[in-house]
Amino acid sequence: MNKIKNPILSGFYPDPSICAVGEDFYLVTSTFAYFPGVPIFHSKDLVNWEQIGNVLTRESQLNLEGAGHSQGIFAPTLRYNNGTFYLITTNVTHGGNFIVTAEKPEGPWSDPYWLEGAIGIDPSLFFDDDGKAYYVGTRPNPEGVRYNGDWEDWVQELDLNTMSLVGESHKIWKGALRDAIWPEGPHLYKIDGYYYLMIAEGGTGPEHAVTIARSKSIFGKYEGCPRNPIITHRHLGKSYPIKHVGHGDLVKTHDDKWFMVMLASRTCEGYCNTGRETFLAKVIWEEGWPVVNSGIGILELEQDHELPKYEVEPKESCYHFHGKELDNTWMFLRNPSENLYSLTEKEGCLRLHLKEQSIKDLDNPAYVGIRQKEYHYIVSTMMEFKPNNENESAGIAIVQSNEYHIRYECTQRNGREVLQIIECNNGKDILINEVEINSNKLCLKMVSKGQKLDLYYGIDGTSYKLLQKEVNTKNLSTEIAGGFVGCTIGMFGTSNGQPTNNYADFYWFEYKSTTQHN
Repeated sequence: MNKIKNPILSGFYPDPSICAVGEDFYLVTSTFAYFPGVPIFHSKDLVNWEQIGNVLTRESQLNLEGAGHSQGIFAPTLRYNNGTFYLITTNVTHGGNFIVTAEKPEGPWSDPYWLEGAIGIDPSLFFDDDGKAYYVGTRPNPEGVRYNGDWEDWVQELDLNTMSLVGESHKIWKGALRDAIWPEGPHLYKIDGYYYLMIAEGGTGPEHAVTIARSKSIFGKYEGCPRNPIITHRHLGKSYPIKHVGHGDLVKTHDDKWFMVMLASRTCEGYCNTGRETFLAKVIWEEGWPVVNSGIGILELEQDHELPKYEVEPKESCYHFHGKELDNTWMFLRNPSENLYSLTEKEGCLRLHLKEQSIKDLDNPAYVGIRQKEYHYIVSTMMEFKPNNENESAGIAIVQSNEYHIRYECTQRNGREVLQIIECNNGKDILINEVEINSNKLCLKMVSKGQKLDLYYGIDGTSYKLLQKEVNTKNLSTEIAGGFVGCTIGMFGTSNGQPTNNYADFYWFEYKSTTQHN
């Protein structure tokens, strides 16, 4: 029997939304200040997923200029209707709420249809069986926000021909609690004659929860489920290793089984560095209401699953740079400049052109990263780089934000070439250790063991020397650094504000988990 092994998407994959088309499932998640925006995945068993592309791949779709790490793209919703895929989301930094469409889920996707009057965040789409379409969203209390999180969920008809809101907007629910905070991520479904509104509330931290209400009319009045919240981990205490459970989306299989995808965070020593991830749970219906993981009531790391296993080709842990394009799992901070990198200037290498911008800037630095997926892993690379002055540096980094990251970099200091470990904590650089080096070709290795990081270096990729043992990475956690993102790990180069024509060549990059998934 196939197994659900949670999370089904490890690492920084928050705010999942899912839709079914026949026997195929498609899933998207938030990306905030990273480009390209909104990865899209395909599966046939809800457990094994393959990324088939990214939705927002052009600057005309996604402007991230000046976006903070936890700004940019919030909470996309993916839906399918009459041969067309629709994705609706919020660019909280530029423009607000918009829709893009595609005939195929892998794209290409259209340029945005911006929705005038669509106030707030976390938009969703609902297609009724009478042919009408509706916008469902979250907005501040129109009568005035009385407390932090005093928002409401609302619905309004959407004209698909003009991609514009029509008619009146209707407040439909504020959440299950009397003074509920942040009633977010609303998704609307029609099941057995009822309109069901499922939302997240309580904020996306430890009090996060999924609640649900229903009505015979799309505009209400909505009655809450007497057993709300239908899933949360808020009652399990700080020591429980899965927290922040919420922001769910329901999906029905072709043989009438129900499931829910949702976000949650795995912690290590009480801290979360991998961000909010995508989890899966079974759902049954009793007395007209959904029951999540019946008899258990919380998320499990593993449980039985009835759908036949969908085989996905395993990914290599080592990335080699022989193709014309980077794998679609790689990400950039904000909109990448045209000359950021090259795969052709030196055969078999990723050439990263140093930029004046650094990781500490709210700009597009020369940084190419992937998501941190586990707490036990090895990252390594071979880099060829010669710094011309003390402003130039290149290497690998673990990035939570511009203010919280760890850089393992080659640079100059007092006329000598050195390899140094820098922790950026609340925007301030702290030198952890350094060593003088005499080679322009370096092999760098980071070994993570929970919240401790060992850093090694070498010349030939087979023998390494230890530079620093047990660097603490708790400052890269949500609990300390804040925000909505998880860590990414990648290659970088900077001239720290000074013009340069220099570059760093990376021969390969490996990210390898050292513990089996769950």
